[in-house]
Amino acid sequence: MSLQWIGFVLIAVVITGCAATSKYDKAAFYELRPRSILVLPPTNASIEVNAPYTFLSTISEPLAEKGYYVFPVAVIDQFLKENGVPTPDEMHMIPLDKIRQHIGADAVLYVNISDWGQKFQIISSQTVVRAHMRLVDTRTATQLWEADVSATQDSTSPNQSGFLAAVANAVADQIIGSLTDHTPGIARNANRNAIYNHSQGLPDGPYRDELKHP
Repeated sequence: MSLQWIGFVLIAVVITGCAATSKYDKAAFYELRPRSILVLPPTNASIEVNAPYTFLSTISEPLAEKGYYVFPVAVIDQFLKENGVPTPDEMHMIPLDKIRQHIGADAVLYVNISDWGQKFQIISSQTVVRAHMRLVDTRTATQLWEADVSATQDSTSPNQSGFLAAVANAVADQIIGSLTDHTPGIARNANRNAIYNHSQGLPDGPYRDELKHP
């Protein structure tokens, strides 16, 4: 096997699936019209312990671009920990009226991660991001919007065929996978697909026009 081909395999990675399903209560959303969103650290059902905070690094930008004020996720995380709420599971149990009283958010985005990270098979590898998001009004506890987010990235080995080539590709991808984390980019794309879904994405926030016409 030539070094040139190994190098080619290492960079031959392609996103093969990215899907998002979302829905929202239009009447409730346009009646309540949230202006600010607090994103709580996600609860995590995957085996990747760093998944919640990797996800957090990808969610603020698309929400802000949609026209909402997004409370700084690192500041909120630290604030809650300093006030006796150390884990995402406990953070998700905070009463909404307390969040509104002490932080002032109009809505809270709850996220649950169901699967996350790189999966290595004998002759293939796949990076997976799956999560569920729901936006809840802090005044009325009404669910305003929700979305299922799912994205995968598969390894490929162009111009090669057969079992030995597939095994070589899997080995090479495990090597590069141990050095490179693809999940932030995959999560970022998946979040955008959900938030910007043409029919059931998150409606524009109050600051959207200001972003369009500075």
